Amino acid sequence: MPKVAKELSAIEVKRLTHMGSANNETFAVGGVAGLLLQVTQNGARTWLLRTKVGDKRREIGFGSYPEVSLAVARERAKEAKAGIRVGIDPVEHKRVVRAAVAAEQKRGLKFDNAVDQHLGAKLSEFKNIKHRAQWVSTLKTYAIPILGPMLVSEITVQDVLLVLKPIWHDKTETAKRLRGRIERVLSSATVMGHRTGANPARWKDNLEELLPAPSKITKPENQPAVRIEDITDWFSKLKMLDGVGSRALEFLTLNASRSGEVRGAVWSEIDMERKLWTIPAVRMKMDREHIVPLSEPALELLTRLPRIKGNPLIFPAPRGGELSDMTLSATMRRMHEREVLEGRIGFLDRRSGRRAVPHGLRSTFRDWVGDKTTFDGYMAELALAHKIGDKTEAAYLRADMIEKRRLMMHAWSQMLNGQKIGEIMFVIKDE
Repeated sequence: MPKVAKELSAIEVKRLTHMGSANNETFAVGGVAGLLLQVTQNGARTWLLRTKVGDKRREIGFGSYPEVSLAVARERAKEAKAGIRVGIDPVEHKRVVRAAVAAEQKRGLKFDNAVDQHLGAKLSEFKNIKHRAQWVSTLKTYAIPILGPMLVSEITVQDVLLVLKPIWHDKTETAKRLRGRIERVLSSATVMGHRTGANPARWKDNLEELLPAPSKITKPENQPAVRIEDITDWFSKLKMLDGVGSRALEFLTLNASRSGEVRGAVWSEIDMERKLWTIPAVRMKMDREHIVPLSEPALELLTRLPRIKGNPLIFPAPRGGELSDMTLSATMRRMHEREVLEGRIGFLDRRSGRRAVPHGLRSTFRDWVGDKTTFDGYMAELALAHKIGDKTEAAYLRADMIEKRRLMMHAWSQMLNGQKIGEIMFVIKDE
């Protein structure tokens, strides 16, 4: 039997020195057969494990002493021997790992890095900081925990499914957007030469075969709207409230606008002389410039607002930045709650029975146009900045249509204010 080396203590190992021979000297430290401390002539000390792998003799290094302690060296030696017993050559394994790391560093791109690169390259395309934040948020929340450490070259359809399946039914809209964002990141990686082949996140002839169509598992639901018969009362109570948020909500209602369009509005977009509000494409959902003919009540509201030096926003937050969407929502919530406290039902959506929200005011406007007037439906869609078809939209963007839309918005403002609607170029439908 081979001689079993004495198991040296940490103090004893510390005292081991070169004895003056012409070669490096080794000292068996015990605890694990074959574990040695090698000492050079100049006093450098390193750990070695001499052992057999199959029929080959191996010397496996574990680092220098004292950076690697005696206890750690023994633990590493035990792990190496355990690997050998199941057929793993520690030297060959180390070489393969190093080669893989080197190859990855040379050619590989991980998904989380690909996200950063894509966002950096496409930054100018994002309409605003909020949109960019939404991009980052969805990817960070759902995709990066699974795909983040993976090389983009190795991501498969099954990997993408692992991300999408848990939220496809319960958060369908979010999942749809997430799929598109993963597809764009991987597409960029392909163009940069980091992957080849079909995009595993594409929908057509790919994921559509494995996931139900979003239209089949979600039902479009309008935002809760104030009922037409309640809107005059609601608007009169809104005008009695103080605060920038209330004025922003009033302006939103008069123009049937989106919250973000109003909250981000700046004075340079307003032409008081021509009575127009021109919203640039960069701030619009459809990425198209939108012209709003302003009614007299909308113009009067603007003239009453203070202009803050150095702040271009029409409806600035108290601290100077842009109002939050929550500010407008909170105003409507408080109005509803006050009604309930006074023994009334509040401002509820006719269809769902839910409390009305700011975005639902656009539905109230659309219902009023369709149910109570003979204004052209296409004109209402244009006022809402909806896409209505290229040819039709082109016809409705003529200059004279701006003035016809102005008549429509004037009638809407009269109805909101409980005024008798004058003789203008439309017919009020009989009740």
